[in-house]
Amino acid sequence: MSGATERKDYPVSMRLPEADLAIIDRAARLRGRSRTDFVREAAMQAAEDVVLQTLPIRMSQEGFQAFVDTLSEPARPVPEMVEVLKRPAPWETPGSGER
Repeated sequence: MSGATERKDYPVSMRLPEADLAIIDRAARLRGRSRTDFVREAAMQAAEDVVLQTLPIRMSQEGFQAFVDTLSEPARPVPEMVEVLKRPAPWETPGSGER
């Protein structure tokens, strides 16, 4: 008997409307993936997001107090963000709507 672990894959079957399948296939092609790979990756990402959203955040009392203290401080501007927000939006620049 070898020491290698035997890989087990399990099939998943689902019924989808034609429109859903069309958009999944289009997105998979745009990513250069097979339908199976695309759907698996999307499902895994969604599952990980749900699991991570339900995990408790644990920290020491000191860490929590530092967190609360930081939140209690007055807000400070971030110069880079202030600069970006001062720029006109692309649709506000001269000639942006003209072709």
